[in-house]
Amino acid sequence: MDSNDEKLLRGRVYGRDHDDPDPGPRPGRHYAELVGGPLDGLLLDITGMAREERRAGVALRTELGRFGAGGRAMYDPRPADRSRWDWSGDMP
Repeated sequence: MDSNDEKLLRGRVYGRDHDDPDPGPRPGRHYAELVGGPLDGLLLDITGMAREERRAGVALRTELGRFGAGGRAMYDPRPADRSRWDWSGDMP
């Protein structure tokens, strides 16, 4: 991924289409920033997640990870800062 691709991803919400005219966060929603890995800089909408789900972390579909299309990138909430979720690896 080159620097232009990285700039496109910053501030965009995970799951929003890259062609969306407003891919950024929406008012009244809660987001966590994804840190590291293939989805670095994206925001994850955590508004509807139960506390247990937030603690467990997520495996997010991405074509940008080690396993390509169909692969997942795993992110876990940072213990000292729950608004940032750290990449912990890729899985098929």
